[in-house]
Amino acid sequence: MKKILVTGSDGFIGSHLTEELVKAGYKVKAFVYYNSFNTWGWLDSLPKETMESVEVFQGDVRDPYGVKEAMKGCDAVSHLAALIAIPFSYHSPDAYVDTNIKGTLNILQAARELDISRVLITSTSEVYGTAQYVPIDEKHPFQGQSPYSATKIGADRLAESFYRSFNLPVTIVRPFNTYGPRQSARAVIPTIIMQLLSGKEEIQLGSLTPTRDFNYVKDTARGFIEIYKSQSTIGEEINIATGQEISIGKLAEELIAQINPKAKIICDEQRLRPEKSEVNRLLGCNKKITNLTDWKPQYTFEQGVAETIAFLKENLSKYKTDIYNL
Repeated sequence: MKKILVTGSDGFIGSHLTEELVKAGYKVKAFVYYNSFNTWGWLDSLPKETMESVEVFQGDVRDPYGVKEAMKGCDAVSHLAALIAIPFSYHSPDAYVDTNIKGTLNILQAARELDISRVLITSTSEVYGTAQYVPIDEKHPFQGQSPYSATKIGADRLAESFYRSFNLPVTIVRPFNTYGPRQSARAVIPTIIMQLLSGKEEIQLGSLTPTRDFNYVKDTARGFIEIYKSQSTIGEEINIATGQEISIGKLAEELIAQINPKAKIICDEQRLRPEKSEVNRLLGCNKKITNLTDWKPQYTFEQGVAETIAFLKENLSKYKTDIYNL
């Protein structure tokens, strides 16, 4: 039975990947961010029987010694730990360099020294910036349109260099916009749903015209597993995308129609990105992942949204719905 280290396992996608790996029969070592409260993020919400197959390691990906210690005894690593909020990266870019670039370097170095058999590095569709052509395949140019995306481009290129320089078995996994239960309040889908569920009739949003390609989180987690299972994905950069897009405005209208048709959309200027930083269109190509693995989306957008709404209804008290989350 293979043991896989999942960094960022206390977060949104990481907790789902941990859960899906256990269901698939893997042992998981869950790398969670150390804190004095001894909380394990979303792992604390997983069933007891799931956590019985999970070994929890508390640490910080910015610490190379802790990273190497965590990786001992593991066959593979899925590196998801990162700072991801784009607005927060505008005023705290140094933290993004330390976490996203240096943290990834620590993973790569430890994996090389310990002879780890597979290394999955998590990228983001934000590295592409506004689409220069669609659908966006893995050959699309990179554009650092925010400090966040710039650090992810840097991390990706470090990962590529370790594959080319040291033959480290690296795969760069690039999910497009993922949504679902446990997502941060800063993301657009939970932002809209939470405002509606809390009774607001003026839904505050930024720009309504950008389009996004949304993956349901369980499909994203399955993408990681299928990529790991395929030897032909080593050395590759691979999109996880549905090949469908929806504008933020249209998304908001559909959620309003489902939850509270009386609500209307209000533009909140603090939610707007700087003009040159806004990514106006993301529509992914998934030909590579479907050619190299057995992956394909199993959830429709409607199914995923329904599960997200149900989760937020049950957990609304855990979120601060009256403030803008960076």
